[in-house]
Amino acid sequence: MDTGQTGTTTCYRHPKRESYVRCTRCDRFICPDCMREASVGHHCPECVREGNRGVREARTAFGGRLTAVPAVTSALIALNLLAYLVELARPGVVARLDALGTGLVGPDGGQYVGTGAPYPGFEAVGIAHGEWYRLVTSAFLHALPTEGLFGITHILFNMSWLWLFGRVAEEQLGRVRFLALYLLSAVGGSVAVYLISPDRPTIGASGAVFGLAAGWFVLSRRLRRDPLGGGRILVSFLVWMAVSARVTSWQGHLGGLLTGGAVALVLAYAPRARRAAVQAAGCGLVLLVLVVLVVLKTRQLTGAA
Repeated sequence: MDTGQTGTTTCYRHPKRESYVRCTRCDRFICPDCMREASVGHHCPECVREGNRGVREARTAFGGRLTAVPAVTSALIALNLLAYLVELARPGVVARLDALGTGLVGPDGGQYVGTGAPYPGFEAVGIAHGEWYRLVTSAFLHALPTEGLFGITHILFNMSWLWLFGRVAEEQLGRVRFLALYLLSAVGGSVAVYLISPDRPTIGASGAVFGLAAGWFVLSRRLRRDPLGGGRILVSFLVWMAVSARVTSWQGHLGGLLTGGAVALVLAYAPRARRAAVQAAGCGLVLLVLVVLVVLKTRQLTGAA
């Protein structure tokens, strides 16, 4: 831009800044803040955006956007740690957010085993009584340190496995697909507990982690290579699965494993031509099946028609 008085030129985006460099595409003057390095000279921001419109966005083998930073994995770990701090400050929150299927709270505030039927003077609580949020919230809670040695190792092991499997799965699937795999696995674990042991309050990210393990196995078979670099990780995980099943909810582990495997199969083997639509429909179908199972179990427990 020429001022017409002194012959000085200014940036077309910042008229108060002198500039003597032109965009090699549109020939307009640009200041250092607007310069975008190109193979020949510099381009202005508008020309860069225009040029990028014709460039296909890089995608992973499963259709997700490429990501170098495991942001979702890190966020999930942060949420679990934040929830743990809340538990330490207010331990009573666990009883309100765990995966209890059906139970009773007495006039004294104590919790009692319930069959699903109402009892005078007692408040019915649990998933069977409309508290469906427990299917998700329970996956972000862990045993407190006061519950023996396992108390602190519960969250430590789960977060370690989440970081190990999560960052690889997120890199391969992209953030949205990875989050779908994690959350559906978490819900699948809670649903399995509800179906098999509805009177047992459970907590932990184990169901989601087992779903990620199943997902990693399916993805590695589809890619015909192991992103984690060997079967020793799987052996270690299987040992942990066997040991932890003695002190934690094997029902949640099984539910997360089956759900994660089903979701991963959909994500990994969807036809390329209409991959996104098939993946979304497949994940939706898995969620629908879980919802139907919860509804049927609720009718069984409450005697609803």
